[in-house]
Parts: sequence; structure tokens; C-alpha cells
Amino acid sequence: MKTKKRGMKNRVLLQQEFKIQGGDFVNAGESSCKIRNTLREIGIDSDIIRRIAIAAYEAEMNVVMYAHHGTMKINVYRDKILLTINDKGPGIENIVLAMKPGFSTATEEMREMGFGAGMGLPNMKKNADTFKISSEVGKGTRLEIKILLNGKNG
Repeated sequence: MKTKKRGMKNRVLLQQEFKIQGGDFVNAGESSCKIRNTLREIGIDSDIIRRIAIAAYEAEMNVVMYAHHGTMKINVYRDKILLTINDKGPGIENIVLAMKPGFSTATEEMREMGFGAGMGLPNMKKNADTFKISSEVGKGTRLEIKILLNGKNG
């Protein structure tokens, strides 16, 4: 992947991409765990790591639970971390409803495994400085989660 140079501030310092398989509950959470460990290794603040780890895990679980497959990409810049998730799946019919805490379309089987409390999207938004979601029914969903390295709400 090519990166346009717009000064040091916008230069990608670290980039990782992970493939996520829908329905693969055995390996679910592996990508977000790798992201957390990598950020720890490069010395990112523990509060930032916690926020990214929560958002990444929730996003990864949504792909595993609902999509056929997807990718999660993390770009670390000097001033921010950008987490982008793209999945191929059924999409979200009503994003406003899906963003409400407690709303879930999880199956009974997912609930029996301890998932489907309806807090995934709200938790992602809560831990992000910027949260963007777009979805097309029958095609899939895209999430962009940005966390600033110089403090929340900047």
C-alpha cells in the first residue's frame, strides 16, 4: 500500500491488516489481541491501548457473528490511530436502531455463548474520538474508528 507524504504528522508509522472469517468463534478475538500486543510493544499509552483493544474486539466479534468475512486494518500515525473494518455480509438495515445500547440481532446460539448483549457498536463509539459507520444491506458494513494520541475529544 502506498502512503502519500503530507509531512510527518500524516506519515504511517505502523500498519497491520488482519483477515477475519465469519463464524470462526475459535479464533475470534485473535486479531484484536495482536493489535493490543503490538501497540504495547511500540510504547503506546495504556489508556489508548485499552480504548483501541475494546473497539477492535467489538468490531472483530461483529464480523465473526454476522458477516461472511472481513478485514481489520490499523494505521498508527504520530497523532492518531485509525482502525478500519470492512466486512462482506448482510449489512445493517437500521444503523440508528443498531447503535442503541441493548439492541441486538444475535441468534439464540450466539447468546448462549455469551455474545449478543447489544453493546458492540455503542462500545466502539464510546471508545472512539471519531466513529463512522456505513452499511449497505446485502453487501456489508464499513467502520472507521479514530483515536487521537494527544487526548480524547480533540
